[in-house]
Amino acid sequence: MALTIEQAIQRVPFLAGRHDLTVQALTGGITNLNFRVDSGDGEFVIRITGAETNLLGINRQAEYAANLEAGKLGIAPEVLYFIEPEGYLVTRFIHGATVPPQEMRKPENLTRVARKLRLFHEKASPLPAEFNAFRSIELLESASHSHQCVFPRDFDWIAGRVREVERVLLRDPYRPCPCHDDLLNLNFLDEGGELRILDWEYAGMGDIYFDLANFSHHHELSDDQIEQFLLSYFGEVRPACKARLRLLWPVSEVHEALWGTLQTGISELDEDFEAYANHWYALATTAFKDGRWRGWVDDATPRGQP
Repeated sequence: MALTIEQAIQRVPFLAGRHDLTVQALTGGITNLNFRVDSGDGEFVIRITGAETNLLGINRQAEYAANLEAGKLGIAPEVLYFIEPEGYLVTRFIHGATVPPQEMRKPENLTRVARKLRLFHEKASPLPAEFNAFRSIELLESASHSHQCVFPRDFDWIAGRVREVERVLLRDPYRPCPCHDDLLNLNFLDEGGELRILDWEYAGMGDIYFDLANFSHHHELSDDQIEQFLLSYFGEVRPACKARLRLLWPVSEVHEALWGTLQTGISELDEDFEAYANHWYALATTAFKDGRWRGWVDDATPRGQP
């Protein structure tokens, strides 16, 4: 059973027993409960994890390690304490502003995001968990079946397209790097001109192109914006790089959809997860049917391979 916020506070050495605390629930999360805790000498966030989040593929030790690394690199709010065995994070509260998608799509912000991601991919220490989008999709699908969740009628077709992408990308396997893997817009804040990335619970050793695709579809980047994003990340835009991003775009959307499907069976939060899932299934289906698909498959295939 989850701790109450009052119980969690008593587990944090620098907060326990204090009488000068104010506590405020933070909105926006749909997996966990987050609280701002202010004291006379600091402002903090305590995350109370949601029910059965292990079924979602979340590794709390990996989340802690990733957030710790990202905090040291100036990418995320610094981790100040880790409540074990529950796996609750205590971080610095950020006085930051959201960056709406239409602002995030501007060239200067795409550059800022690309630089933060590249910094984490290249400089963070190895994480104690793997994030493979294809294995995670299988895990979410299996758990959803176990909880009698409802799938769309064309799910078998969608799953087949996901397997096709994996077969194509295995022709040139990725080198696992520390990745965030959940780059929706609400996970970015601008703190006095410095971009911070929140919510590292899906972080693991993974494919940098999944991160790039995940950010791109969550922010509905146009073709020109994708090229600007890749140019900022790599310093050039190669067809194979763009193709890998494009192929992983709907895979990431299927992952998002299955997350919603499983939440219909396990979440205790008052959210319409079925509508959420159906939204992402529809977007993934549209992406899989893009008329440029075969060209991306060819571009992602190393020369000399069928």
